[in-house]
Amino acid sequence: MTQERSFRAHGVNVKPANHQRPQGWFLAAAGMLLVSTDSIFVRWADTDAWTIAFLVGVCGVVTQGLGLRFHERLALRKLIVGSGRPLWVVGVLGALTQLAFIASITFTEIANAVAIVGAMPLMAAMAAFVVLGERPGVRVMFAITVTIIGVLIIVAGSIRGPNLVGDLLAVGAIIGFSGVIVTWRQHPDLSRFGGLALSSAIMAAVSLPLVNWAAIPGRTLVACLGMGLIFNPLGRLLHSTAPRYASSAEVALFTPTETVAATLWAVIFFQEWPSWQTFAGGLTIVIGVFVGTVGELLNRQDAHSVPST
Repeated sequence: MTQERSFRAHGVNVKPANHQRPQGWFLAAAGMLLVSTDSIFVRWADTDAWTIAFLVGVCGVVTQGLGLRFHERLALRKLIVGSGRPLWVVGVLGALTQLAFIASITFTEIANAVAIVGAMPLMAAMAAFVVLGERPGVRVMFAITVTIIGVLIIVAGSIRGPNLVGDLLAVGAIIGFSGVIVTWRQHPDLSRFGGLALSSAIMAAVSLPLVNWAAIPGRTLVACLGMGLIFNPLGRLLHSTAPRYASSAEVALFTPTETVAATLWAVIFFQEWPSWQTFAGGLTIVIGVFVGTVGELLNRQDAHSVPST
């Protein structure tokens, strides 16, 4: 089955052209760079995961709801009724992913959590193969392998006494995130604002009964407002739009951006200096991203430039 037939068989209405792929790469990279600040805000909030999740969820409902209303001219209630199961899949998985990641940061070290999240490219590529029938090219698979090696180098150099609960929560986050990416890819016309608003609403509703109202000082509010109103929603919007222009495997390839950037933020804000292994792992990840994106594009351009006989 060709890739185009695979898209049609799974209800995908748009097949991205090759010249659109760099736009998808940019959106994916920018999105993950913004999302990389989540761990800093969560740590700075200095309270329990449920309280942070509720405040961030409420902020997400506001920002994404406004985008839905004024940019897409839609009401969330009508969108939920009209979109059916795909929107609910994004909403539920997105909420669980956010909850799992926030909790993982409160249970384990930042470097540990973000290193595990950096392993998401392989998980997303596997999910896309199973659900969409997308077969990543040899170059992309090689690049994914390189990024995984880079993540392992970072893990070996920066993790000190990992907490099992935090590790398992981070693993759950990448599984859910992979499902979200594949769903966006399978339904490119699905409202991004709507999916993210529903996700935030579900997270806020689930967290509400467990909020520690006495543990919301000004510092917590500022951290959650920064994360929930600006950095997280904008990053998630950019990253969720990327699959319109590039394949799931290529979009997922930029996830290690969070691993490298979050480590850098930890140095800047908490003076948590990484070891030489972290620098080596970050360089390996950058090489993997370059091979899987720019190298793949140049390879295809060279193939198209060869005259037929």
